[in-house]
Amino acid sequence: MTTATTATTATTPAAVPAPAAPVPPPPAVAGAEPRTHADVLEAEAVHIIREVAGEFERPVILFSGGKDSVVLLHLALKAFAPAPLPFALLHVDTGHNFPEVLAYRDRVVAAHGLRLHVASVQDYLDRGVLTERPDGTRNPLQTLPLTETIRAEGFDAVFGGARRDEEKARAKERVFSLRDRFSQWDPRRQRPELWRLYNGRHAPGEHVRVFPLSDWTELDVWQYVAREGIELPEIYFAHEREVFRRSGMWLPVGDWGGPRDGETVERRLVRYRTVGDMSCTGAVDSAAVTLDQVITEVAAARLSERGATRADDRLSEASMEDRKREGYF
Repeated sequence: MTTATTATTATTPAAVPAPAAPVPPPPAVAGAEPRTHADVLEAEAVHIIREVAGEFERPVILFSGGKDSVVLLHLALKAFAPAPLPFALLHVDTGHNFPEVLAYRDRVVAAHGLRLHVASVQDYLDRGVLTERPDGTRNPLQTLPLTETIRAEGFDAVFGGARRDEEKARAKERVFSLRDRFSQWDPRRQRPELWRLYNGRHAPGEHVRVFPLSDWTELDVWQYVAREGIELPEIYFAHEREVFRRSGMWLPVGDWGGPRDGETVERRLVRYRTVGDMSCTGAVDSAAVTLDQVITEVAAARLSERGATRADDRLSEASMEDRKREGYF
């Protein structure tokens, strides 16, 4: 009779591997310049613009001639050079825009052979679809011409130059911001954008607002303008203009309805930090006539350009967010 025996083998715990040595950074390429903050911002914006070109059928760029839309257009032209820009431009003209900015807009469009759609607030007023506001400002009246043009032209992605540092409602926006079939914004429908992954899916009739300059600041914009040698409308630099004081801002004299009784007109040396409707865009006292002087001035500012010079953002505590929910940019 044999008895089976089972051999038992003692096991020794596996040795814990030593931590790997840190991976050294790749060697610097001889003669290569280190990437600057502006390089990173530019690369991110160009990536976003190209993503839109790959995901959407009919994008358009909002272009007012203001500094942010000028930088946005510059980046878009760079993104596809030497090919022509594959997008059209769209401007909502309130009828109270600064003449210098409209002239600049038309020069840029002609110089680059671009297609420009103009949605006119005045046309809607003439047809009785909109009515003038008691305060004279037309900025809030832009929403209907904008949203109807988007639907009529079938634009499924609309680029804007808004930045998160401008205003608290804009700080809530994602880079890709979904709008429903009524062009309305619901902050609860924001999509995560981890690892710079952007979700452009949308149902028929919906569209996406796209903000490639989201992470830029006003100072970043001016420093990039200086680096790239970008031309801007002359009203961004100090010049003499007839203005009057209202609600703590210097508003321009013009056909839009100012000044009222009791408001004294003065001729002052001013410049504009942001450009919108003349009835709600204030100038700031300034002697800055060069890019370096403007950059120094912006670096010392403690209020955003919209907070300091835009009367339409002061209509209520949540005026911008309310307008964005209705379809405004």
